[in-house]
Amino acid sequence: MPEALTYDVPLISTRYAYRFFKFLKSKQISPEVIRAHCPVPRDLLENPDAFLSMNQVIPILETAQWLLSDEKAAFEFGQQLDLGAHGLFGYMLLSREDQVQLIETVVKHIRVCLPLLDMEVLRSGRDVVIRLHDTWEIGPARAFMAKIYMGSIHTVANNICGSIRFDCDFKTTLDTTEWSSLAQGTQWHFGSETNQVTLPQVKHSEQCEKLKVVYSLAESNHLKNATPTQSSSEKASNLAAKVREHIMKSPRHASIERSALLLNMSSRYLRQQLSEEGTSFREISNEIRQSYADLYLQDTPMPLHEIAYKLGFGDQASFTRAYRSWTGKTPGEIRRKAKKRDYDNLTT
Repeated sequence: MPEALTYDVPLISTRYAYRFFKFLKSKQISPEVIRAHCPVPRDLLENPDAFLSMNQVIPILETAQWLLSDEKAAFEFGQQLDLGAHGLFGYMLLSREDQVQLIETVVKHIRVCLPLLDMEVLRSGRDVVIRLHDTWEIGPARAFMAKIYMGSIHTVANNICGSIRFDCDFKTTLDTTEWSSLAQGTQWHFGSETNQVTLPQVKHSEQCEKLKVVYSLAESNHLKNATPTQSSSEKASNLAAKVREHIMKSPRHASIERSALLLNMSSRYLRQQLSEEGTSFREISNEIRQSYADLYLQDTPMPLHEIAYKLGFGDQASFTRAYRSWTGKTPGEIRRKAKKRDYDNLTT
């Protein structure tokens, strides 16, 4: 795995981030929701010539996976990274190389465009296998990332091969027929030893040993990472800022006991320190949870019980009572107002 320092090196074009946010919007998840969890500078995301580091990409993937309730969504996004995006359409029309060479070229292009996973091309009898390898410590978003790659490989390879087999080292709660419905002529196997895509019935090639695809990254213009702005109260108190960070990262599991443990102090001492600074754990927690609740209600289709769960409430009724105490309105009222706003925007 790369050293920690390399996680700050710009690697991924913001063009892919733009397409990803556009895809999420089609799933009724606005970019503002993602930015609330992952404060990547807006001007960076809006610059088509900029690049994101892994420390910026990974939280975006984790947040998207957390918000999406559809296991197949990552594969669908990968499918949208089509031939045009990889500059392969014209090449495939004009190429006279055999299928194995063409598959290797496809892998090279994808590997350079998305250097998040490593890929290895293998021959297994008459089949060609594209095996995915971890390059980075992606954490909980690892399966999500593998699905994006598989979807992207499918869109390109579907023009080369008649049938495709997907072996996934992660599990699914869906029936394999639901996965097959995403891509005609595909076979799916979960709980496998590796993540790989098998392209059968290819022509014979002189190279029968495995080929390790090599790529180089030519991006030398490192963008200076801007740090999110802090409020005056956060600047005055690093302790309050750290508590805020704990809650923002995991509102469902937030508690003063958990923050105290992470800060290596007692809950009583943490409570006293926050009180001296004119705030409290409850005040910080409620502020953050209300902010997230507003975003989820207005910019996602997430059910109310799911919002309650993500924000750490025992049930929907508890969330409704808390939200009404914060805003004077119910979650249902806010959601209906947001739907009316969206409808008005569409009709004007």
